[in-house]
Amino acid sequence: MGSVLLLAEKPSVAKNIADALKIKNKRDGYFEGNGYLITWAFGHLLQLYDARDYDEKMAKWRLENFPFIPESFRYKVKSDFRNKEREDFGAKKQLKIISSLLKRKDVDMIISACDFDREGQIIGDTIIYNLKTDKKVYRLLLNEWTPDEVLKGLQAIKPNTELKPLQDAGVSRQWADWVIGINLTSVATLKYQKGKGQALNIGRVLLPTLKIIYDRDKEIENFVPETYFKLSATFKTKDNKEYEGTYFEDEEEKFKNKNTLELIEQALHNQTGMIIDKQVERKREYPPYLFNLSNLQGYITSKYKGWTSDKVLKVAQSLYEKKYITYPRTASVVLEETLTGKAAKVLDTLKKGLPYEKEVQFKKMKRVFDTDKVESHSAIIPTYLMPKSLSKDEDIVYTAIKNRFIMQFMPFAEFEETKLITKVNNSEIKGVFVSKGRVQLVNGWKKVEKIDSKDTLLPIVHPQELVSIEDYSISSHVTKPPKQHTEKTLLRVMETCGKRIKDEQSEEMLAAVLSGYSIGTPATRAETIKKLKDVGYIASQNKNLISTELGKNLVETFPIKELFDLEFTGRLEKTLSDIEKQKSTKDAFLNVIFDFTRNAVDQIKKEKEVIINEVTKEKKAIEILGKCPLCEHGIIEGKKGYGCSNWKNGCKFVIWKNDKYLAAMKKKPTKTMVKTLLKNGIVTVKGLTSKKGNIFDANLRYIKNPDNDYFSWKMDFNK
Repeated sequence: MGSVLLLAEKPSVAKNIADALKIKNKRDGYFEGNGYLITWAFGHLLQLYDARDYDEKMAKWRLENFPFIPESFRYKVKSDFRNKEREDFGAKKQLKIISSLLKRKDVDMIISACDFDREGQIIGDTIIYNLKTDKKVYRLLLNEWTPDEVLKGLQAIKPNTELKPLQDAGVSRQWADWVIGINLTSVATLKYQKGKGQALNIGRVLLPTLKIIYDRDKEIENFVPETYFKLSATFKTKDNKEYEGTYFEDEEEKFKNKNTLELIEQALHNQTGMIIDKQVERKREYPPYLFNLSNLQGYITSKYKGWTSDKVLKVAQSLYEKKYITYPRTASVVLEETLTGKAAKVLDTLKKGLPYEKEVQFKKMKRVFDTDKVESHSAIIPTYLMPKSLSKDEDIVYTAIKNRFIMQFMPFAEFEETKLITKVNNSEIKGVFVSKGRVQLVNGWKKVEKIDSKDTLLPIVHPQELVSIEDYSISSHVTKPPKQHTEKTLLRVMETCGKRIKDEQSEEMLAAVLSGYSIGTPATRAETIKKLKDVGYIASQNKNLISTELGKNLVETFPIKELFDLEFTGRLEKTLSDIEKQKSTKDAFLNVIFDFTRNAVDQIKKEKEVIINEVTKEKKAIEILGKCPLCEHGIIEGKKGYGCSNWKNGCKFVIWKNDKYLAAMKKKPTKTMVKTLLKNGIVTVKGLTSKKGNIFDANLRYIKNPDNDYFSWKMDFNK
């Protein structure tokens, strides 16, 4: 019997699989035992070639070199994120390990265990197929990494060939974004930017998202406030109970003309009223749907200060890798019907010890379990593994997911709504006064998050009852402009491709999300919002998002209007989702993208010269922090570290600002620390944190490695 090689997307997931298979034996870059070899990637280990890798002339950006579309797309080891010229050392080493395991004689079967989504599919496939193998490749498709699910999943693996549609969709997305990004970013920067600096980023998902924010800013800017008036009256019943009503005429309570209401006000003088109708309705309130990623991001970013969608995704991803929640990058708000048994087991675990434990009852409901409304992944729910310790951020996200799940199985909330209609006994007054009351009868699921309902009490009255008029007044109001977008409202527009759907709980909302007609995917939307901030097209003010001057200039000047069009981008995203469902093909999609890119480049070339962005570099006086221990040139502060000013000639000395050794002890290098270190060869660092959480001080040296030009930290215990 040969061995099975499993490739996970990340080390933490490989460890979950090893734990499930009870494999303790860890080697360099993989686990081994019980007939399994379990290795891992770090997300993408390979990236697409840069344009200049295909053709040397592309090393310099010149308008005449574009459009540039390679004959076939090729992959290379991903670049070091600090130095794009260098291959990432860790990625290269791990690829060698995976390659040697693939080639091992005893390995007769390969299983890709990367995330069950478009991106996970191509992470596994690009590695396995670029390393070339003729061994059979299978796919492990899981929604969570608990031991039970891993063991069950290994019994139900599929030949990887069955996932060709998912691979096609992933590759189509990757190649399309490369072609549009490389061509249009280069050409736009050459045409519309003066001065060297960060490029003018142009992207398929970036620009329509910017346009949503720009449009809202414009709506607010062009908003003209209007004044309107309301009339309210206070009535008294025969047993001296008071209630208030608002004047309605032809179903309208807002009046632009104050005179209309002033005439009615005069007609109210010395009059009485009669209750001509009383309607009492008992209403049910359902809990909000289970979370998909966008709803979770919207909920957390609007409830907690300082959270971004990007942070919510990172924290949810960490909970998923720790086996506490199911797959977070989902668009669905319901569960597959096959998950009823699992959900019941999870609920049993979670409800123990709750003050309302007896009210939590498992039921198989269409609102929670509906396979037809699941888009490739079910909604996010907790797993049966209860977390023992969570960070503060993890606790916020986990509790939200856990509460939302428990709510589904609590009694409905119920309230009683009363509507009174009072008619004044004067034929000059055409309209009526409407009063509304509301009393919460059953709190139900609202107990889970201690949601308070405000009651509005009305006196007990009966139709035909006469009432006196105690008081009346006209109030003046001004129409309010639309609100700035927040991450929550922006995610909603991206998810439904601009369809204005007010109610998150509606069938219409579900249908819009399920259609695949959206901007980006749940997995990429947070990244898009972050990138818009990073490249300076939008900024955040408290929780609001606004377009910057540069963002506005881009929308108003950049001539390829389709890229700002939600319909156009929605159609592209829909086609990708159709490729997954085998309703469309990779070749057809890519041909559309390539033609679009060629035409766009030609159009930009013909446009008038306009400057969208002018980059001016201020010359700063550069502070020398000390001498380089390798070449004696000056050490200066850069964006990512303190390094040698002689780096262009190959000097490798640098202390990174996100140095891993110091970060493990919750420290970052400071300018003062670097100065002392360079001067004395040793520095006392205060307030370091040990693995156990103890705070201590230590003397540190930064010593050159004997076999290369890199440096490592050493603690010095000599006084």
